[in-house]
Amino acid sequence: MCFLIYLIVALVMIGIGVSQLRSRTPVGFYSGEKVFEAKELSDVSMWNKKHGEMWIIYGIIIVLSGFTGTFLIGRETVWQLILIPMAGGVIAPLVWMIWYHERLIRKYKLSE
Repeated sequence: MCFLIYLIVALVMIGIGVSQLRSRTPVGFYSGEKVFEAKELSDVSMWNKKHGEMWIIYGIIIVLSGFTGTFLIGRETVWQLILIPMAGGVIAPLVWMIWYHERLIRKYKLSE
């Protein structure tokens, strides 16, 4: 059951990534910030591609962490099931994604 939940969440993240890869208009990071207009970015297709890849990678990491927590660690302790998959596969990548998004802003946003 645990792995199934991880898989569903991962598929949502991968779906977000695929939709961003296919988008013709600038995509957002889903953080509540205003989405940039096309004229504010130097390369909309690369902006979308990098964000889409980021979400797909995040989905893959969630699957791998769910697999690790569910099948490799087993049911020995609840702490192992919580700490390793959640910290290593869900929370740590979010920190990386925020950093990477800020880097993409510096790279693709045109100066005003």
